[in-house]
Amino acid sequence: MNADNGSKTELLKVEMLKMYFPLRKGITQNIYAEVKAVDNISFSVERGKTFGLVGESGCGKTTTGKCILRINKPTSGNILYKGVNISEFTKTQMKPFRREIQMIFQDPYGSLDPRQSIFSIIKEAITADGKKHTKAEISERISELLQTVELDPEMSDRYPHEMSGGQRQRLGIARALACDPELIVCDEPVSALDVSIQAQIINLFRKIQEKLGLTYIFIAHDLAVVQHIADIIAVMYLGRIVEMLDAKELYQHPMHPYTIALLSAVPITDYYAEQKRNRIILPGEVPSPINAPSGCPFYPRCNYASEICRNSMPSLTDIGEGHKVACYNLDRISNI
Repeated sequence: MNADNGSKTELLKVEMLKMYFPLRKGITQNIYAEVKAVDNISFSVERGKTFGLVGESGCGKTTTGKCILRINKPTSGNILYKGVNISEFTKTQMKPFRREIQMIFQDPYGSLDPRQSIFSIIKEAITADGKKHTKAEISERISELLQTVELDPEMSDRYPHEMSGGQRQRLGIARALACDPELIVCDEPVSALDVSIQAQIINLFRKIQEKLGLTYIFIAHDLAVVQHIADIIAVMYLGRIVEMLDAKELYQHPMHPYTIALLSAVPITDYYAEQKRNRIILPGEVPSPINAPSGCPFYPRCNYASEICRNSMPSLTDIGEGHKVACYNLDRISNI
């Protein structure tokens, strides 16, 4: 189903996306409630750019990625890939797009078949296109991919359990690249790795993007990690985007109370500056997505909440230069 031709620079556009999971009970399996995992979000991603999705566990980041990949069928909304609305596509209709939209998983070991060698894992991705490939072509392509992710081609006969965490994640990246994708959804790809290895993998993502012109959706809970790779960052809370802005502006001009609180929790290396920082401790806990607040999802924990926040959902409003915030009390926050 064609929606529009899309912008030449716009690869993906998400419009009013909702993903609700019904909860059932009893023999009749009647629906008694819904988990609002993703609740009416919109954003777009330009070709060759990285869009960061940040938030606490359970805020809907990964579910958003799965909807884009059509692992989950959205409850409502549009997902425009190259101007084509894929949100209602069947498995057969999605087949031509599968290789173009790939995913890199959070757990590098759990996402790999322990019974397959490196060679076999990448070969499977290469040959899944249904075309005929000679053994020489496959071997050459595998060697090329391993070098791209900075692994020694001589490792191709090893198995996942014989690799370190960083090497496994590099293999996961190579497997995704084997499909010649245009868009890669990176689901917290460095959160399971040591800090020193995280930096190496982030740098690798950037090198590959510069070389191949790939587009990333980078999902993470760590703002410090996303800042180093993303061009635009969207902060999610309880299934909704509460702030969206340029990555360079994130640390300089955050406006939403939740974003400000997240940034205050990011450690810095300057000991004296760290001691002087005002760490914001949010009261309470994240509300359940089954029974979300009627107004702003953040108001039960917000120090700036007013009566309107309790009763009305703020819209994501552009306050200038593409900086979008969903908050009624920006005047009070900006004066602090």
